[in-house]
Amino acid sequence: QVQLMESGGGSVQAGGSLTLSCVVSEYTYSRNCMAWFRQAPGNEREKVATIDGGSLYKWYNLSIISIKGRFIISRDNAKNTLYLRMYNLKPEDTAMYYCATDSRTPSGGAACRSWTYTYWGQGTQVTVSA
Repeated sequence: QVQLMESGGGSVQAGGSLTLSCVVSEYTYSRNCMAWFRQAPGNEREKVATIDGGSLYKWYNLSIISIKGRFIISRDNAKNTLYLRMYNLKPEDTAMYYCATDSRTPSGGAACRSWTYTYWGQGTQVTVSA
Protein backbone atom coordinates (compact mmCIF):
# COMPACT_ATOMS: atom_id res chain seq x y z
CA GLN A 1 0.00 0.00 0.00
CA VAL A 2 1.23 3.45 -0.84
CA GLN A 3 2.73 5.44 2.01
CA LEU A 4 3.06 9.20 2.33
CA MET A 5 5.57 10.87 4.62
CA GLU A 6 5.40 14.58 5.41
CA SER A 7 8.27 16.67 6.73
CA GLY A 8 9.30 20.28 7.06
CA GLY A 9 6.96 21.47 9.77
CA GLY A 10 8.18 23.39 12.78
CA SER A 11 7.76 26.44 14.97
CA VAL A 12 8.27 29.86 13.43
CA GLN A 13 7.41 33.44 14.24
CA ALA A 14 4.77 35.31 12.31
CA GLY A 15 6.16 36.47 8.99
CA GLY A 16 8.41 33.46 8.65
CA SER A 17 8.43 30.79 5.94
CA LEU A 18 8.35 27.02 5.79
CA THR A 19 8.42 24.46 3.01
CA LEU A 20 6.56 21.22 3.63
CA SER A 21 7.48 18.07 1.72
CA CYS A 22 5.60 14.84 1.19
CA VAL A 23 7.33 11.79 -0.24
CA VAL A 24 5.16 9.13 -1.87
CA SER A 25 6.44 5.57 -1.67
CA GLU A 26 5.32 4.53 -5.16
CA TYR A 27 6.26 6.23 -8.41
CA THR A 28 3.03 5.15 -10.08
CA TYR A 29 1.28 8.03 -8.32
CA SER A 30 3.07 10.58 -10.44
CA ARG A 31 -0.03 10.95 -12.62
CA ASN A 32 -2.49 11.18 -9.76
CA CYS A 33 -4.01 14.08 -7.91
CA MET A 34 -2.32 15.20 -4.74
CA ALA A 35 -3.41 17.62 -2.06
CA TRP A 36 -2.51 19.37 1.16
CA PHE A 37 -5.00 19.56 4.01
CA ARG A 38 -4.68 21.06 7.45
CA GLN A 39 -6.43 20.69 10.77
CA ALA A 40 -6.19 23.09 13.67
CA PRO A 41 -7.13 22.04 17.22
CA GLY A 42 -10.89 22.04 17.62
CA ASN A 43 -11.49 22.55 13.91
CA GLU A 44 -12.42 20.25 11.07
CA ARG A 45 -9.81 19.29 8.52
CA GLU A 46 -9.81 21.68 5.56
CA LYS A 47 -8.42 21.34 2.08
CA VAL A 48 -5.67 23.82 1.41
CA ALA A 49 -4.51 23.14 -2.15
CA THR A 50 -4.55 20.48 -4.88
CA ILE A 51 -2.42 19.69 -7.91
CA ASP A 52 -2.76 17.32 -10.85
CA GLY A 53 -0.08 14.93 -12.06
CA GLY A 54 1.26 17.27 -14.73
CA SER A 55 1.22 20.36 -12.47
CA LEU A 56 -1.06 22.10 -14.97
CA TYR A 57 -3.98 22.48 -12.61
CA LYS A 58 -3.33 24.01 -9.20
CA TRP A 59 -6.22 24.91 -6.96
CA TYR A 60 -6.15 26.88 -3.71
CA ASN A 61 -8.91 27.07 -1.17
CA LEU A 62 -9.56 30.78 -1.33
CA SER A 63 -12.27 30.47 1.29
CA ILE A 64 -9.20 30.45 3.50
CA ILE A 65 -8.74 34.02 2.38
CA SER A 66 -5.54 34.55 4.22
CA ILE A 67 -3.59 31.95 2.21
CA LYS A 68 -3.98 33.77 -1.09
CA GLY A 69 -0.58 34.52 -2.52
CA ARG A 70 1.20 33.06 0.48
CA PHE A 71 0.99 29.31 -0.21
CA ILE A 72 2.36 27.59 -3.31
CA ILE A 73 1.78 23.92 -4.13
CA SER A 74 4.14 22.06 -6.43
CA ARG A 75 5.42 18.57 -7.13
CA ASP A 76 8.51 16.87 -8.48
CA ASN A 77 7.43 13.56 -9.97
CA ALA A 78 11.02 12.47 -10.53
CA LYS A 79 11.41 12.58 -6.76
CA ASN A 80 7.88 11.38 -5.93
CA THR A 81 7.58 14.50 -3.80
CA LEU A 82 4.84 17.03 -3.18
CA TYR A 83 5.65 20.46 -1.74
CA LEU A 84 3.83 23.29 -0.02
CA ARG A 85 5.80 26.51 0.21
CA MET A 86 4.36 28.85 2.81
CA TYR A 87 5.38 32.49 3.13
CA ASN A 88 4.50 35.28 5.55
CA LEU A 89 3.08 32.77 7.99
CA LYS A 90 0.38 33.90 10.40
CA PRO A 91 -0.71 32.48 13.78
CA GLU A 92 -3.94 31.28 12.13
CA ASP A 93 -1.85 28.97 9.93
CA THR A 94 -1.02 26.91 13.03
CA ALA A 95 -2.25 23.37 12.32
CA MET A 96 -1.27 19.83 11.52
CA TYR A 97 -0.66 19.65 7.78
CA TYR A 98 -1.40 16.46 5.84
CA CYS A 99 -0.68 15.38 2.30
CA ALA A 100 -3.01 13.06 0.46
CA THR A 101 -3.40 11.19 -2.79
CA ASP A 102 -5.58 8.51 -4.36
CA SER A 103 -5.04 5.42 -6.45
CA ARG A 104 -7.35 6.50 -9.27
CA THR A 105 -6.14 8.67 -12.12
CA PRO A 106 -8.52 11.45 -13.12
CA SER A 107 -9.52 11.97 -16.73
CA GLY A 108 -8.68 15.64 -16.40
CA GLY A 109 -6.50 17.61 -14.04
CA ALA A 110 -9.23 20.04 -13.06
CA ALA A 111 -10.98 17.20 -11.25
CA CYS A 112 -8.31 17.18 -8.56
CA ARG A 113 -9.90 20.13 -6.72
CA SER A 114 -12.94 17.99 -5.81
CA TRP A 115 -11.32 14.56 -5.83
CA THR A 116 -11.82 12.09 -2.99
CA TYR A 117 -8.46 11.43 -1.39
CA THR A 118 -7.98 8.05 0.22
CA TYR A 119 -4.31 7.83 1.15
CA TRP A 120 -2.96 10.12 3.85
CA GLY A 121 0.28 10.87 5.58
CA GLN A 122 0.71 11.14 9.34
CA GLY A 123 0.98 14.90 9.24
CA THR A 124 3.57 17.50 10.13
CA GLN A 125 2.92 20.20 12.74
CA VAL A 126 3.22 23.87 11.87
CA THR A 127 3.14 26.33 14.78
CA VAL A 128 3.27 30.07 14.17
CA SER A 129 3.73 32.41 17.10
CA ALA A 130 2.74 36.06 17.10
